[in-house]
Formats: sequence, C-alpha cells, structure tokens
Amino acid sequence: MARGGCGGLTRAALNSRLSVAKAFPMRPSNLSRLVLSLSIAAALGLPMAACTKSPAPEAAATAAKPAASVEKVVDEHSYAEPDKVRTTDLALDLKVDFASKTISGTATYALEWIDKAATQLALDSRDISIQKAEGLGADGKWSDLKFALGGKDPILGSKLTIETPNRPAKVRVTYATSPEASGLQWLEPSMTEGKKTPFMFSQSQQIHARSWVPLQDTPMIRFTYSANVKAPADAMVLMSADNDPAAVRDGDYSFKMPQKIPSYLLAIAAGDLVFKPIGARSGVWAEPTMVDKAVAEFIDTEKMIDTAEKLYGPYRWGRYDLLVLPPSFPYGGMENPRLTFATPTVIVGDKSLVSLIAHELAHSWSGNLVTFATDKDAWLNEGTTTYVQSRITESLYGRDMAAMEEVIDRNELKEEFKELDPKLQRLSLKPGDLADPDNSSSATVYTKGAWFLQFLEQRYGRAVFDPWLKGYFDHFAFQSITTAQFRDYLKANLVDKHPNVVTMAEVDAWLFDAGIPNGAPVVESGKFSTVNAARIAWQGSNNLPNPIVTDEWTTQEWVHFLEGMPDTLKPEQLAQLDTAYKFTGTPNGEIAMRWYPLAERSGYAAARPELGKFVERVGRRKLIMPIYTALVATPEGLAFAEQSFARAKPGYHPITTGSVEGVIAKAKDKAASTTVPFQPDAPAATPGKMESMEVPQELHPVDPAPQTPPES
Repeated sequence: MARGGCGGLTRAALNSRLSVAKAFPMRPSNLSRLVLSLSIAAALGLPMAACTKSPAPEAAATAAKPAASVEKVVDEHSYAEPDKVRTTDLALDLKVDFASKTISGTATYALEWIDKAATQLALDSRDISIQKAEGLGADGKWSDLKFALGGKDPILGSKLTIETPNRPAKVRVTYATSPEASGLQWLEPSMTEGKKTPFMFSQSQQIHARSWVPLQDTPMIRFTYSANVKAPADAMVLMSADNDPAAVRDGDYSFKMPQKIPSYLLAIAAGDLVFKPIGARSGVWAEPTMVDKAVAEFIDTEKMIDTAEKLYGPYRWGRYDLLVLPPSFPYGGMENPRLTFATPTVIVGDKSLVSLIAHELAHSWSGNLVTFATDKDAWLNEGTTTYVQSRITESLYGRDMAAMEEVIDRNELKEEFKELDPKLQRLSLKPGDLADPDNSSSATVYTKGAWFLQFLEQRYGRAVFDPWLKGYFDHFAFQSITTAQFRDYLKANLVDKHPNVVTMAEVDAWLFDAGIPNGAPVVESGKFSTVNAARIAWQGSNNLPNPIVTDEWTTQEWVHFLEGMPDTLKPEQLAQLDTAYKFTGTPNGEIAMRWYPLAERSGYAAARPELGKFVERVGRRKLIMPIYTALVATPEGLAFAEQSFARAKPGYHPITTGSVEGVIAKAKDKAASTTVPFQPDAPAATPGKMESMEVPQELHPVDPAPQTPPES
C-alpha cells in the first residue's frame, strides 16, 4: 500500500494513529488466539547505486537476540486458528445493494483440517449479520451448523465460532454487511466524477476484509477465490481477480483468482467504470471523464512492468490494470492483485507522482508474491516494495528523481522518529507492540525498511544483490513469512556466501534496534542543493528565484522548497510566493499538504477558502491530516475545521473519518482544559537510545530552519 507519491505518512496522520493505539491497548488474551509453528528459512536483499560509500558500522551491542530457527508465529489481530484449520478456497455469491449500502450473500470455504481433533471453525468478522452456517456432508448435502457471534472488540471485531464436530470439507455462511462496514465506502452520484451513478469500493488492508466477508482475516493464510456478484445494471463490478476488459454491463458478473492471496488483498468495486488499454497486459479502469487523463498519466505502466521483470523475474499475475477511484479514497494506492486501486490525486499532468504506480506494481513481487505473516513484520512488504519502487523509478526517470524521493522520505522519517515510541522504530516488532494494525503503515516500515536494503546493496553491489533478491522472491513465492525467516535466508544465501562484507550484528541492528544504525548509506541530491540555495537567497533578500530555474522544477523540488521553510513566515512573504507560484488552489496534493499548513500557522488568511475546498474534496489521509492538524491549533481554526469536516464527512471513507474525528476531539479536549489558546505539544525527549541516536547528515536540511513541532 502506498502512502504517497513523493512522501509518506505525515506526522499528523501518525499522531492520529498513535492516539487510537493508546485508546485501545492490546489485550494479553489476544496473544494466544493464533499460533502456528513455522520452520525458518527466509531472507531478503536489494541493490541501490548512487549511495555514498560509508564505513562499515560497528556491531550494535544492543541488538535484540534474533529468533530461533523454529518459532511460534502469533497473529494478535485475528481470531482464526490456522494451526487447526485453514481456508484453501473461498467462493462468494454476493449482491451489491446501493440503496441499503450493504453486500449480502454467501461465503463458502474449502477447508484443510490440520488438527484432526478440532471441532470448531473460528472466523473474523466486524459488524456483520450472520443468518446461517452450514456444513457439506459426505453425502453431498448441506446441513445447518450451530454458530455463535462473540462480543465486539473495538479493533478486532467479533469472533464467529462455528461448531464443526465432523470437520466438513466445506462450510457455507449466509450473511449481510452493515452500512457502516469499515472496509467499504458507498458514494452518492454527486460524489463521483460523472454525477450519475453511485460508487462503491473496498479497502481490506489491514484487517478490514472481515467487515465485508467473514473469514480467517490474517496474512498467514492464503487462498484462491471465485465470486458471482449481482449489482444494478448501470454499475460495472470489478474485483482483485480476472477482470475482462471487454466485459458487458449486465448486472451479473463472475470472477476467479487462481493464485493464492491473503485476505487483505480481497477487493471489490462497482460504479460507472470504463476501460482503456495502456499495453498488451495493462490498462486503466475509471469513470468516463477521468479515463483519458489517467491513461496519459500512467502511460509508462508497461515499461515499469518490463523493468521490474528484468530485475526480479516474471510478473506472475496475468494482467496489471489500474482502477482510478474517487478522491475520497483514503490512501495513495492499494496493491490489489491484477487491479491496483489508485487515488486520482496523483494525476497532475506531468507524471511527477507516478512513483506511486511503481510502488503498487512492485508489490506484485514484494507483498503479494512474498507476504508478511503478521503485521509485526510489515516492513517485509512495504520496505522491500519502497526499495523496488526506487529501482524502477531510477531506471525509467533517472537517478536524480529517485534520489529526490529518497531524501524526502528520509527527512520525513527523521521527523517521525522525534515523537515515535522507540519500540515502534524497530523493523521487527515484538508481541504486544502494535495494538492496532492500522498503525503499522509508518515511515519506519517503508523508509527504514528500504534504507536497510539500500545498505545491503551498497555493501554487496548490485551484481551480487540483484540476483539474491530475485532468488528470495522465487524461493518464497506465494508464501507468508516472518522477519526471522528473512534473516535466516539472508544469512545462508548472502552473508555466509560472501564473508567479511556484512556481519549479522549489523543486520540485527537494522532489524531489532530503534533508530537508524551508524554508518547507514547517505543519499545526495544535486537538484535539491539548487533548491536549498534558491530558498536561502529568497529568505535573505526577498528576491524570488529566477523563473528560468523554477519553471523546470518538478513536484519533488517544490516539495523540498516548502519543507525547508521556517515553521512560520510573514503573511506578506507568503503572499509574494503565492502571487508568483499560485500555491493556493493548486491541484497538486503534495504541494497543497505542505502549503496550507504553512499558511495556517503563519496567519495567511487568503489561503483559507481554498484550503476548505481542498479538504472537502479530497479524502486521502496523507494529504488532509496535516491541514486539519494545523487548523485545530487555534480556536478559530478549530471551528473552521469542524465546519469543513461536517461538509466533507459524507464523502469521506470511514478510515479517514476516524482519523479526522480523533484530531478534532483531541484538540477540543485540550482547548477545554486550558484558559489560553493551546499550542501543539513541544517535542518531548525520547527515552532510551533515541536521545543519542546519530542520524545521517542528509536527513537534515542543508539550510537549517526551525522544525515544525509535533502536531496535536
């Protein structure tokens, strides 16, 4: 899942997630709900060229002891019991009802009974109404089974327990979703591009599949699936399966996914959608008014596939199509196999944000093909994918583009580490560290994970590292693995085969310690040096940079220009920038998410009307959470935020709604507890290692400027 085109999860979004995590701490009983013995034999590795050579870091004395060669893997966020029974195939027969905003029908599970004495099937569910459970007997007839739906946990949902004394080969559940299902969004026609047909789409990651299908909702379990879906005749239905570009809208659709996938890759969408090809095996699904713009923006998709195949082996999923969703989609993209879900906010006309597509495509190897076993190992998906994304970007758009994006990401990681609990700065989390899996998509798993692989690439060189990574993907294809398995594979197939290059103590420092190890490779951007010089000159003289220079700047350069500004500027300074560069009202979300908070903190009132329009139109959390966070820092801004949110809420995804409500509620609580206008929390001293952590120099702007304090 992509956090964004040229940056990642913002501090505001991170803070909102941390608030949720504090509100719902992990219950100790959850630790024993899902235990599976796995043998260990896995690894990972990746290359990167234009990194500056650094001396070998010293072995970290504080590295946690790595896992033993046999481990018990616990998914704290699922009620399923895969050590007893596993779903091998899922058959869905569903009806999409826009009027009631529900999906209803049956889910049939083909089961592999591992424990021959097991007498129950435990499934995950959230806000689902269960009408019936049946088992398929040896005589080929279905018979009713007893079932019980447990109480609702605010994070995990409800445990569905089905009594299966005879361990049937198949179980069928008849159910209906809630209109408030956390994994579905229903949009009225007025909220779409075409304004004629309603729209529905799913977002199953991290654990939201259980809100629209009762199932074993853990990445530990992979299954094939098929579906028959009925919908209104004017709605085209698509799934993360074998969508036919020539399909006719008739209200009755069938799908098959022959490769085994984890539950978070189960996806569905329905709306006024048309198809336009990009290449022989790629194309775009979008609303009619959007499809041509999307094809033009994503025209390099086929080249991206070819590039990834040359590096890491064949694309194994058949077609690679893109579905452009309405602007309310809460993420940048979602790597649903065969059908990436993408935000329209990356369609800016110059292809400067298409690294998001490279990211989602990269998941076809790192994540979809080789999958993390639990959310404690999220970096195996996102860190590896961010690394592969950078390699694709470099190959197609040059090293300068890849380097700029890496600098932006690493600057963000530095900001995140100022306030993130050190235990969440480790790549491999310990049991109980992650209360809510929605909090696993931090810059740590994306940027630190990619940085680790760039460290390995720098040490071994691409001639060694590229074949090793390709071998890793081949070895663990269509499997779910842990960090311990990755570590074992890395040791056996890279470290031991090429001695005296990297020590396992160095590897363990990356995997098990907080922060960034000393000696991490440094990335440099010559283009950003020019941007820094232009910014410094303007701050000292109020003379704007030469248009000959800025006319050629990409989104990444403008992002760096704004990110290096002081926390506040004089309103007249912002007016000068706005007159010259038209930041207010920009359609580019990466610029808007940085400009509007700066304008709000600086009291630049001229930006407020367009700021309101932006947060009411866009539901992508990365882009709007920094703006809401800046707004709620003053009583006047808080009132404006509440008004804007009230207008925007009907079009927001439930995930976005929860994030915004959390920021507003915290601000109101803080305002009520003080008699003076509150300010964001001052940076707190981070306990432990982070107080003395050395951060590589490229994390710091070349021209030091006051840092934005952590948002409330």
